[in-house]
Amino acid sequence: MVSESSSIDTCLPKNIVICIGDGMGFEAVKAAGYYASGEAGTLSFEQFPYHAEIQTYAANTPMTDSAAAATAVATGHKVNNGVVSMEIPGSGTPLKTLLEICKEANKRTGLVTTTYITHATPACFGAHNSQRNNLGEIAHDYLHLTRPNVLLGGGGNGISENRAESAGYTVTTNREELLNLDTNTESYVSGQFGQSNIPYMFDGPNNLPHLTEMVTVALDILTNTEDGFFLLLEGGRIDHAGHSNDIERQLLETIEFANAVQTVYARVSDDDDTLILVTADHETGGLQVQKNNGQGEIPKITWSTGGHSVSNVPLYGCGKNAEHVEGILNNSDIIKIVMGNEDFSGVQLSLL
Repeated sequence: MVSESSSIDTCLPKNIVICIGDGMGFEAVKAAGYYASGEAGTLSFEQFPYHAEIQTYAANTPMTDSAAAATAVATGHKVNNGVVSMEIPGSGTPLKTLLEICKEANKRTGLVTTTYITHATPACFGAHNSQRNNLGEIAHDYLHLTRPNVLLGGGGNGISENRAESAGYTVTTNREELLNLDTNTESYVSGQFGQSNIPYMFDGPNNLPHLTEMVTVALDILTNTEDGFFLLLEGGRIDHAGHSNDIERQLLETIEFANAVQTVYARVSDDDDTLILVTADHETGGLQVQKNNGQGEIPKITWSTGGHSVSNVPLYGCGKNAEHVEGILNNSDIIKIVMGNEDFSGVQLSLL
């Protein structure tokens, strides 16, 4: 288990990829493995050498939301539900995020999600706000404060083509435009796909990109630097399917998320100075798998809620510093794993 008082020196990897399957508990992973291959333990990230469990509680409640959980991952601080990387409870001071730490180290940075881009999980890495629903303010932070090189996700919800273009971003709005970008010359790209979340994989092909396509383009842009990069990759609609107790859509979202992680692994794992972590912000739906019905068949399952649960969630790691992924950890420990296991409590950022 990662110790608060560890004396291990800070050693920030060159490349850092945090992959969050929103709402993806242990049972969602098991169900997706059964459906994809007929066996548990077969998704891409389950092959990583280091595994752990993560406790997810928020500062003010045992049942976290995505904002409190993602803030804990991004900053190492527990906050109240609904808060986006600010010290609440406490002084209300904005908390420095992992994305901002990496930007200060001259790394390129990116946020890629299947939700709309200003949704809670990406927001907690690239913005600061007392309320996750202040979407226009979150978009302002992206475009004018933290300025990730890559913003790829659903559109609308506080961000617009005009706002992004006026802030110096090249905007793409569909799959064809994204895949035809000259990634050798583009350095600030805002992909605004539709006016909300990207459609479920289950609902068939459309003119919007899948998560694997978005992450491929993101990596093409982010790897065009000698200083490395930070990437948040979110399979955000796993959570939405869990809320709806929709196992068919959840299975395909989880498998696509695993495919996107495999794309990342294939691209950057040969670099010894790379860390890839895969986790969830919380579990959604209280899913329990009752029976494996074989490859391509929906397993027998039960749901216990249409909301979040307090269950621990998985953490998988490979690469530099990943040996600290073991035992039962807290979501606020993840940044210490990334940073070489140093205690970063008290590190804060004041908005300009």
